Amino acid sequence: MTSENDSPPQEKPDDLARHASKMAKKKAARDKIMAGKSGEKGLVIITTGTGKGKSSAGFGMILRCIAHEMPCAVVQFIKGAWDTGERRLLTTHFGDLCQFHAMGEGFTWETQDRERDVAAAQAGWAKAKELILNPDIRMVLLDEINIALRYDYIDRQEVIAFLRDEKPPLTHVVLTGRNAAPELIEAADLVTEMNLVKHPFRSGIKGQPGVEF
Repeated sequence: MTSENDSPPQEKPDDLARHASKMAKKKAARDKIMAGKSGEKGLVIITTGTGKGKSSAGFGMILRCIAHEMPCAVVQFIKGAWDTGERRLLTTHFGDLCQFHAMGEGFTWETQDRERDVAAAQAGWAKAKELILNPDIRMVLLDEINIALRYDYIDRQEVIAFLRDEKPPLTHVVLTGRNAAPELIEAADLVTEMNLVKHPFRSGIKGQPGVEF
């Protein structure tokens, strides 16, 4: 039960007018900025940092492509051996629009075999180049490639040169994973760093379906 004292305060006419004027000025400024943004370009996009959400952001963009019926592809460099929710969803329901290539065998401390890790990463990069060069594919997600680059499984200068010189003009490429190399960040068009504030793993809670995978 509520009383009159619980009712939200009523805006005064002068306050409403000031708010409307402020928003009109903000819209005019925004419209002016947007009027000068008419070009399209295939972007090199990086999500990196210590926080959770890097791969999740990449798969979010893949789902947007699917919603727009834009052919896309995923290459997983590290978590390829995992049974993840995104892999199930994309391969089961959207295989006609999204190719999914799980090339990794797990983190390096799991395989404990550098030669195998390098071979898997090299195979993943070869597949990635093939997909990026395909003119029908509009976005390619290279999930956890930053980790493979950090451990020198793939030559980072080769990756940078390929994205600069051979990537089709309208193809988007998304690279995820911690510790993105500074020179890769410099070459990218869009970079987002996820910062860790709090994580349940530190409280003894394991990774859970729907949240971590």
